[in-house]
Amino acid sequence: MTVHQRLMWKKEELALSIDYPVNGIKKNGHVVLICHGLIGSRIGVDRLFVKSASELVKNGYTVYRFDYAGCGESTGEYGSFGLCDLIAQTKTLIDYACRQEETDKIILLGHSLGGAVTLLQANRDDRVKKLIQWAAVGSPYKDLANIVGNSEVESLKDYETVDFYGYPLSEYFFQSMKEYHPLKECASFKGDVLILHGNGDSDIPHDYLFEYKHKYEQRTVGSVEAFIVEQGEHTFSSSAHYKELIGKTVNWLNKQML
Repeated sequence: MTVHQRLMWKKEELALSIDYPVNGIKKNGHVVLICHGLIGSRIGVDRLFVKSASELVKNGYTVYRFDYAGCGESTGEYGSFGLCDLIAQTKTLIDYACRQEETDKIILLGHSLGGAVTLLQANRDDRVKKLIQWAAVGSPYKDLANIVGNSEVESLKDYETVDFYGYPLSEYFFQSMKEYHPLKECASFKGDVLILHGNGDSDIPHDYLFEYKHKYEQRTVGSVEAFIVEQGEHTFSSSAHYKELIGKTVNWLNKQML
């Protein structure tokens, strides 16, 4: 069963979908929150998050997925916000989920830029017990500038915004990315982590998987598992790549709940 709601963050309305297990059985009170990437949505490219939520609820997990402000069906101008605002919106979602589900056990699942946001928020929120990072950004400013185009980002010295698939991205948007270094924050997270990345990803270097894993392994608490999806591209759109992605994710989660 899926329920659609609107969640307020400052003056913006965030579109939210909540997917509940059909049998009503919940996994030890844990709730999975999905965080999408750059100009994404709670649907996901080729329905990535819709399909993933469907598999997760079959395994007894309640899933919250939402559109960041200015994306999908949420209000606002995405490119006028910064990375700090994405983190703040994620906290707003966690606050709401914890109240609704009467839990303080949150699992954050983030894709691409969302994969970095999940870690950044987790280190500021003791309610986040576990992280799942799919094709996660490792250097927000560098990675997004490469995707949008370094010359276009440089043009912000002369123009207010740069157009990216119809989304006006401001200089503030990019400058805010420079303030955060998720790879340097791995050591601070005390929970368990799962990392997946395709080595056919042409948007975000899959080498970040090894960098993240190495950083997490330096901790004295919390486990980490990492898997390469062979030839998998950024959105894991092929049936085989998606099946491997969600299969390893569900298996890891179920092991964590034992």
